[in-house]
Amino acid sequence: MSSNVDLNIRLGYDSVISEIADYVSNFKIESDLALDTARNCLIDSIGCGLLALKFPACTKMLGPVVEGTSVPYGVRVPGTNFKLDPIKGAFDIGCIIRWLDYNDTWLAAEWGHPSDNLGGILAVADFISQKNISEGKEPLKMKQVLESMIMAHEIQGVLALKNSFNKVGLDHVVLVKVASTAIVTKLMGGTSDQIKDAVSQAWVDGQSLRTYRHAPNAGSRKSWAAGDATSRAVRLAMITLSGEMGYPGVLSAPVWGFEDVLFKGEQLSLPQAFNSYVMENILFKISFPAEFHAQTAVEAAVILHPQIKDKLDEIKSVEITTHDSAIRIISKVGELNNPADRDHCLQYMVAIGLIKGNLVAEDYEDDVASDPRIDALREKMIINEDKRYSVEYHEADKRSIANKIQIHFNDGTSTDEIEVEYPIGHKRRREEGIPVLEKKFLNNLQITYTQDKCEEIYSLCTNQQKLENTSVIDFQELFAVESNNF
Repeated sequence: MSSNVDLNIRLGYDSVISEIADYVSNFKIESDLALDTARNCLIDSIGCGLLALKFPACTKMLGPVVEGTSVPYGVRVPGTNFKLDPIKGAFDIGCIIRWLDYNDTWLAAEWGHPSDNLGGILAVADFISQKNISEGKEPLKMKQVLESMIMAHEIQGVLALKNSFNKVGLDHVVLVKVASTAIVTKLMGGTSDQIKDAVSQAWVDGQSLRTYRHAPNAGSRKSWAAGDATSRAVRLAMITLSGEMGYPGVLSAPVWGFEDVLFKGEQLSLPQAFNSYVMENILFKISFPAEFHAQTAVEAAVILHPQIKDKLDEIKSVEITTHDSAIRIISKVGELNNPADRDHCLQYMVAIGLIKGNLVAEDYEDDVASDPRIDALREKMIINEDKRYSVEYHEADKRSIANKIQIHFNDGTSTDEIEVEYPIGHKRRREEGIPVLEKKFLNNLQITYTQDKCEEIYSLCTNQQKLENTSVIDFQELFAVESNNF
């Protein structure tokens, strides 16, 4: 045979895609811990979205593509009066959830925020439920949303365990797109074969670069990239369900497949079977709207605040001991150009914690950043890696995110070393963390709703059985408002 022709033999689906489709089609969620954690993830994610509505940079992204557009079975976006098509609805929900870098986190070879998938899940569940009502069928229940969240978390998180997309310059939202595509295809009635077809389309897409997350180009796209990914998933599911074909060898095809084109020839791997592991072990951002690798560093800085708040001018150096991932992602010097730049700067976040004894979303804005004490402290910071921290970050039974801070003064004295290995949102601190998470949710509700409405929502969302049995339509109506206040 001539060497300048392609062998046109189409094999079966790549195993990664087949395993995703089999899991989504057949797995039964039986873990009470996963369902309970999914409920907490749901309320935390929506609360983050409500908080984001305070920021015009976020709200300008929201609403119909063409102003005044009306669509049947319009998807509701929590905290707004929008009723959107499911693709734009997924974008808006995903956008507000992710905007402030305050929703849940998964850390492994790849990082990410699996609750980003809620944009597509909630939008499609709302759309389908309204359509079902019009056809005389029952709406979906919120238990199906929670189960969908568990599965989306699992797909994104297990793919992230050993496959590092950041090392080849790709953004983790590729995994949001893949996970959301699988789940929303199922929600819309897709078969196992259609889930395979749709997921293959997600891998075929050219994937987002991490450019917008790193110096010198860090910018606000990192806040809407997940909304973009989960909304793209809805579009790909709809295309597939219209009868569009899939691409079985999209990952492994020589020369033209994802692995050769975008993954430096490495094979994607699934180091463990899909179950409910990721949701059970998810990390919540409870105390601070900060990139997760900095959570424990900010907690340490806040602990040190009372000791140093009146001695800022006497500080000689701030020694931060951290892990490899934090150094790679969020350690930066030089001018910080915008809020997105600042909330991905370890030194900036620590400086705020030391100066103010807290860190809130508004601290990334220009008026706060203009405080000269912040950059003065940043210039005195020394970043070191502790190899133990870097190793235990990856250990399945630990998954620590450790940071340690010590302040040295001009007179030769020093503070104690303040070490925090596990943030309050870690599984190891659940008993301590969940009451704080619920308070965070209630605080975020109070931004938008009356006291009576806050109590109604909070009562429902902290009752597992009641929430699971609530229809998606009733849930979405509970969070809608008559007019936007932004």
